Amino acid sequence: MSRSKARPPQRKTARAKLRTRFWERVPLSEMTSAEWEALCDGCGKCCLNKLEDEDTQEIAFTRVACRLLDDATCRCSHYEIRHQFVPDCVTLSPGTINEAAYWMPKSCAYRLLAEGKPLYNWHPLITGDPNSVHEAGVSVQGMTVSEWDVSDEDWEDYLIEGDL
Repeated sequence: MSRSKARPPQRKTARAKLRTRFWERVPLSEMTSAEWEALCDGCGKCCLNKLEDEDTQEIAFTRVACRLLDDATCRCSHYEIRHQFVPDCVTLSPGTINEAAYWMPKSCAYRLLAEGKPLYNWHPLITGDPNSVHEAGVSVQGMTVSEWDVSDEDWEDYLIEGDL
C-alpha cells in the first residue's frame, strides 16, 4: 500500500468577504480565495495519513496525523508555510479537486461540492460556529497520534474502521 498525505486549505477568513450562501450558488472555479478557504470545515480528516490499495485505490484512514496537525483545534499549526515542513502536502484547488476527491473524506465540503452534493447541516458555514464540526462529532479532535510517534511500518496498527 502506498501512503498519501494532504492538507486542506485552512486559513481564517472574514465572513464579510463571503457572498451569502456562496457554496450553493457559485461554481468551485468561480469562488474567491476567501470563499474557497472557508469551505474547509476544520475536521482535520484530510491531515490523517492514509493507506491506499494500489490495485483498487481503496483508501484507509489512520489515526496517524501529519506532524503539523494540532489535535486540539484540528488545524494546521503552520498552514501558510506548511510546504517548508511538508513539501508533499497537497494544495487543493478547483483544478485539482476532481483528481484528489477520491481520497478526501466523504464529508469534506470540497468533495461534496465537486460531486454536486450539499454541505452537511453541521458545517460551520451553515451553523456560523467553527466548533460545530467538533460538536457534531465528525472531526478528529482528540483522537490522533503524531506521525513523529509512529513509524510508517506501524500505520496499519492505527487504522480507523468505517467511512470518514
